[in-house]
Amino acid sequence: MGKIKIRTGRGTGTREIDDDKKGWAGDEYKKIQDEKKKQAANRMIHTGRGTGSKRLGDLPDSKPRPSTEGMTRITGRGTGSRKSTNKGSS
Repeated sequence: MGKIKIRTGRGTGTREIDDDKKGWAGDEYKKIQDEKKKQAANRMIHTGRGTGSKRLGDLPDSKPRPSTEGMTRITGRGTGSRKSTNKGSS
């Protein structure tokens, strides 16, 4: 397709990657994240400003997003409300 630029390092750098419709957010990203985690289960990661470390395989798997259907949604600068419906979700 084409190339897109993504920001790296607190927004100070850029990388050009192919635009191949990868999921960068939401449930698609969680699936990609879980696959990468399984591949690198023995790799150590550093936590807490570098003072602690854990194995990547020891971290819990990401959970699916809970449904918000029927919950109250605040509208109009906090002056109104309505019940939430999830017509477009999968």
